[in-house]
Amino acid sequence: MTPAEAAALREARRDPRLDFFRGLGMFIILSAHIPWNTWDSWIPARFGYSDATEIFVFCSGAASALAFYKIFEARGWWIGTARVAYRIWQLYWCHIAVFFTVLVTLMIVGRWLPDPDRDYVAVLNLRRFVNNPEGFLPPLFWLGYIPNYFDILVMYMVVLALMPIVVWLSTFRAPGARPWLAMGFCVVVWAMASQPWLAFLDVPVFTGFNLPAEPVGRPRTWFFNPFAWQLIFFTGFAFTLGWLPKPPTRWWLILLCLAVVLISIPLDPDGTPARRFFEARPDLAPIWEQIGAFKSSVRPLQSKTFFGLFRYLHFLALAYLVWVAAGDHGHRLPKTGVLGVVVTLVRRVGQQALAVFIFSLVSARLLGVIIHEFDKQLWVIALVNLGGYAMLIGVAYTARWFKSNPWRITPPKA
Repeated sequence: MTPAEAAALREARRDPRLDFFRGLGMFIILSAHIPWNTWDSWIPARFGYSDATEIFVFCSGAASALAFYKIFEARGWWIGTARVAYRIWQLYWCHIAVFFTVLVTLMIVGRWLPDPDRDYVAVLNLRRFVNNPEGFLPPLFWLGYIPNYFDILVMYMVVLALMPIVVWLSTFRAPGARPWLAMGFCVVVWAMASQPWLAFLDVPVFTGFNLPAEPVGRPRTWFFNPFAWQLIFFTGFAFTLGWLPKPPTRWWLILLCLAVVLISIPLDPDGTPARRFFEARPDLAPIWEQIGAFKSSVRPLQSKTFFGLFRYLHFLALAYLVWVAAGDHGHRLPKTGVLGVVVTLVRRVGQQALAVFIFSLVSARLLGVIIHEFDKQLWVIALVNLGGYAMLIGVAYTARWFKSNPWRITPPKA
């Protein structure tokens, strides 16, 4: 089989919905990470509890099921675990490289654009690292120092480390017959890690089930608690493997999920469009006050750090709606015309999610510098976002080309 034939076979086996929505999440994450970016006010995170992070983690769980589970089945638990460990090793060095690349890039920008009123290194709260490398450098390497901007890859690493346990539980004493035990483990771990949401019920609980993110100074834990966020990862994992049944397409379920999504718009704590709407309508001030009181009373349930229950329910409702809209195996996604081209480009980005995500973390800071240096003009912001999207597409196609091994020599057929 030639490389082109192998690539075509892999393409036919892929689920276009997984690639498309993971790629869409990459574009949203870039806009969310660009500093001083007013487009950030219109990303999905401003219209409901869940956001692109849930898309990324859920789709990563689905992709991991396709990439790793067959190794557990074909080669056994130990080889499957070794394959997962190798992936964690790769992600670890990606995390270290991204940290130093972003730090050095910001230091170079600060040297080129000196201004006493702007410290681009301090924007990410990295000045403490620069001033005290002896105190922060060793913890950086053992993941005891996790600045907020660099928290997704490390969360993903811990979640991957739980995969061998979940797979082992799914085959405990009866191969293939215990997926409920594996998912029960995920729910229990989430409930323990997300204990702050139990404060809503006035239940006295221990709330320290997280990992430290600061070696010195103020106490702080990982922004994305991996023991809580593993639930959404293994939800995607379970749906892909058939551990969780495919939901039926029913009109009443569509209406229920639509109601959940619409009701969440004014209730989202980051809902900028809803806030602006009520600020423009002083006559609705009493309603806005009641909404604010409700949001304060259920704050633990909408926690991003501990993946609150409201975020999970909102994502499931939204995911069901887009799953129905896309159709079985994505047959409703446009395949021709301008929209077909757009879908293809987004899918290519989703297929190279790791390379694209790493590039976006580095480029987002530089794109923010451009916005700031041009005094946040609207036309500059538009060009920066669109230019950033174009770069993500370029990175995706470049990574795809390298992965195709174009230098491979195919032996002639006998």
